[in-house]
Amino acid sequence: MNSSDPVLRLRVLAAGLHAGLYAEEHLALPYDRVWTVVADLEAELPHLVPFLREFRVPPGDPDRKRALAVGRSGLTESFEVRLSPGWCLMQSRLIVGGMAAVPEAGGTRFAVLGATRPTALRPAQWIYGRLLGERRGRAFTRRVAERAVLR
Repeated sequence: MNSSDPVLRLRVLAAGLHAGLYAEEHLALPYDRVWTVVADLEAELPHLVPFLREFRVPPGDPDRKRALAVGRSGLTESFEVRLSPGWCLMQSRLIVGGMAAVPEAGGTRFAVLGATRPTALRPAQWIYGRLLGERRGRAFTRRVAERAVLR
């Protein structure tokens, strides 16, 4: 396995977590435009995740930091964020989210994952994955492309 390929790393992580949401697509957009959207978590994540009102990312270390997600309902969750070119991994005590991108002929290969952390939530994750995971993953990818076109 080529560990320098972020999309491949995310695919392996999704398999290991039995992710309820995983999507991977070729976007006919330059990598820089796609990754500019993905890396701007504070401004863009609320546009990409329908139930998220805001995602607060403090200034500081660009590679590893704590962030606070605020849902539309007002619930909050603290996340550890690892962000580097082509790779974004966000983990809370309950949720793992990730995005990855690599340049690919004529555009960008982009992937997104969403999974639960506690094993006790696996049955709910399995049901979500079967009912909505693929559709939500495609919708997320489509929103990333739409936001990248606007930049």
